Amino acid sequence: MGRGNLRIYLGAAPGVGKTYAMLSEGHRRVERGTDCVVAFVEHHDRPRTEVMLHGLEQVPRTELAYRSAVFTEMDVDAVLRRRPAVALVDELAHTNIPGSRNAKRWQDIEELLAAGIDVVSTVNIQHLESLGDVVESITGVRQQETVPDEVVRRAGQIELVDMSPQALRRRMAHGNIYKSDKVDAALSNYFRPGNLTALRELALLWVADRVDEYLQEYRSEHQVSAIWGSRERIVVGLTGGPEGRTLIRRAARLAEKGAGGEVMAVYIARSDGLTAASPKELALQRTLAEDLGGTFHHVVGDDIPAALLDFARGVNATQIVLGSSRRRTWQYVFGPGVGVTVARESGPDLDVHIVTHEEVAKGRGLPVSRGARLGRVRIIWGWGVGVLGPAILAVLLAGVHLGLANDMLLFLSLTVAAALLGGLVPALASAAFGSLLLNYFYTPPLHRLTVADPKNIVAIAIFVGVGVSVASVVDLAARRTHQAARLRAESEILSFLAGSVLRGETSLEALLERVRETFAMESVALLEREGEVDPWTCAGRVGTGVPVERPEDADVDVPVGDRQALALSGRVLPAEDRRVLAAFAAQAVVVLDRRRLQAEAEQARTLAEGNRIRTALLAAVSHDLRTPLAGIKAAVSSLRSDDVAWSEEDRAELLEGIEDGADRLDHLVGNLLDMSRLQTGTVTPLIREIDLDEVVPMALGGVPEESAELDVPETLPMVAVDPGLLERAVANLVENAVKYSPSGERVLVAASALADRVEVRVVDRGPGVPDAAKDRIFEPFQRYGDAPRGAGVGLGLAVARGFAEAMNGTLTAEDTPGGGLTMVLTVRAAGSRPGPRPAADADVDAGPDDAVGAERPVHPVPPERQAS
Repeated sequence: MGRGNLRIYLGAAPGVGKTYAMLSEGHRRVERGTDCVVAFVEHHDRPRTEVMLHGLEQVPRTELAYRSAVFTEMDVDAVLRRRPAVALVDELAHTNIPGSRNAKRWQDIEELLAAGIDVVSTVNIQHLESLGDVVESITGVRQQETVPDEVVRRAGQIELVDMSPQALRRRMAHGNIYKSDKVDAALSNYFRPGNLTALRELALLWVADRVDEYLQEYRSEHQVSAIWGSRERIVVGLTGGPEGRTLIRRAARLAEKGAGGEVMAVYIARSDGLTAASPKELALQRTLAEDLGGTFHHVVGDDIPAALLDFARGVNATQIVLGSSRRRTWQYVFGPGVGVTVARESGPDLDVHIVTHEEVAKGRGLPVSRGARLGRVRIIWGWGVGVLGPAILAVLLAGVHLGLANDMLLFLSLTVAAALLGGLVPALASAAFGSLLLNYFYTPPLHRLTVADPKNIVAIAIFVGVGVSVASVVDLAARRTHQAARLRAESEILSFLAGSVLRGETSLEALLERVRETFAMESVALLEREGEVDPWTCAGRVGTGVPVERPEDADVDVPVGDRQALALSGRVLPAEDRRVLAAFAAQAVVVLDRRRLQAEAEQARTLAEGNRIRTALLAAVSHDLRTPLAGIKAAVSSLRSDDVAWSEEDRAELLEGIEDGADRLDHLVGNLLDMSRLQTGTVTPLIREIDLDEVVPMALGGVPEESAELDVPETLPMVAVDPGLLERAVANLVENAVKYSPSGERVLVAASALADRVEVRVVDRGPGVPDAAKDRIFEPFQRYGDAPRGAGVGLGLAVARGFAEAMNGTLTAEDTPGGGLTMVLTVRAAGSRPGPRPAADADVDAGPDDAVGAERPVHPVPPERQAS
């Protein structure tokens, strides 16, 4: 009996409907007359999924005891005994209870498939083993239950069950997935819109790649050589010349016009490895192709047009982009050229674009190595063997007669030795000098430069020809060997340089030190100036040599534009080394510019924060000072009035109002002074490691005891914050939440750890704020709808966010599941390195593996709701 077929329903997250789709497929097969059973399905108490089990035969599960509890798993033996045609098995990546037949459920399924049973199963994209690191970076949680990619790839059918994040969150809100006690945690953690969107994109891309693999397999099995334009694939033919960058950019623009366009740059190298292409230029073109989202390929082939067309058809390309020929007019006598040949042989389904460029008809113009010098010592030895060797050999053979043929072989060996040691010129001199000695001493008539026998003339001519030929071949091989070694070294250097560009390394000194070590220089400096007549200044320098004030004073200078130059001291470099050095110089300028842009961006961010805090301070003075001052003034005026006889109770109430107003002013002025010092830089936040349970409880002192509920686990890691700023920020959030919570509803202040961050959530059940107003509530002392409302709320949410960002944290607002507003204050855990703050809508906190979220409906917000 043959092996069974596996069909998988793949989803981006739990709750998208994989199990429902699998059960629907089971009903369809039963109606068609197929023997189909449910081997294992977990409906998670979802009513609609549970209803789908009705009418399907279910194989009883096996029970296993583990840690004083009883669990159920799929009974593999029972399914094998039942031997249905199709078995429905849910959760492919599930880990079985210890003591089960197999450790993983996919191993159970492998047994069913081996027995000839078709299996329909489900799996989520986050459970694929190869995507574990990617999913962890998105959600912050490492998936413990995984399935090898190869198991999923072997499936005969993979069907994507897709659902938008908004629809999935609405499904949760309607109660179709989880019970109400799990909704809040699911929506607030793993099932945020950012997480779901990223996982959905991951699933779509993975399935698209599998579809492309199936298409390639089908074309290979059926020997389909015709181009199927199911997807725009553009092949760019490169020669290593400077026009390659123009071609890559043009191809990228063509790819942008089609859906799913893909660019593949390919360089065809001859099989002998001898090429005139510039390694530097190819490295730059590789980097450009990858930066534009394409790929770079290196193909070996002696027939360039045929190799290019074979590659294009092999990848199912739809278009080829080539540059106009750089050959001059007279060179066309040797053939039509690569472009014309490719266009003629491409066929009707492969479009060829010939792109003009600045190098058209200017000749090949590629940098060709002059060949490496063999070294002074080797050349001297070559001349010695080639000139002195024949003379010494003639003296040694003066008393011995070995015959003309043997004498020629001995002189020829010296010519070959001269070629091996000194190259072509010493070998030619050796061949000429040896032929004269052979003619003078060993060819009749002896001791005369004439040859009596014509056969000896032929022998001497052959000797000279063989000597020259052997010398040429040996010299060419030596030069090519050295050239290959040099090009390999250059490619390694340029590969390092390209890697530093892709990694975004910004250390100028490290790059200059690499230049100094590579070229064995004493010092390297990057000089720059504002204008052509301005003096040079040093932007970066390494080494111990004498400082260079001008590029022309250095042993080697490489200009980069009109305002920068790389100056090296220590020795004079040959011209062939400047090719690689120019690439380092260009990268040094890029690193310098990147570092300055980062500094300017940080300075701009600091200025923007300062302006925002300054605006908040001014708003506080005009807003929060007015109300308590007005209350104090009214109370004092009333007490001083002689028109009314105040009772003791009234006087006490007025004095209490004066005292409350004074306390509010004192608290407000203290915050204003701290914020002013913080904004001007005279007082910086005192960041230290502390436990949240030492700070957060004190922030609840300003609200009634029964109005707030605290949930700060003792197992949380310590945080790196300024305790005073954190306390004030949380206090403002709690006071704001208590003010707008319905009577009898307690505000929840909860904390949790997520990766290298710790979140403090202040949750209220008030009227909430629409999504469009969530950004405005952090503007200084704005009210939603600008509706006036009694007393203010201290320094407001704008100042609370200022405190959070001063500690390198964030403060964002999101909906409370079921209605209300949740303020999320994020700070760094102790020991973590400060990094870029995550965007509010890109927050990707994680939750349980199988949690499901829903987007709750937006509740109408009354205009009196204060937005800060």
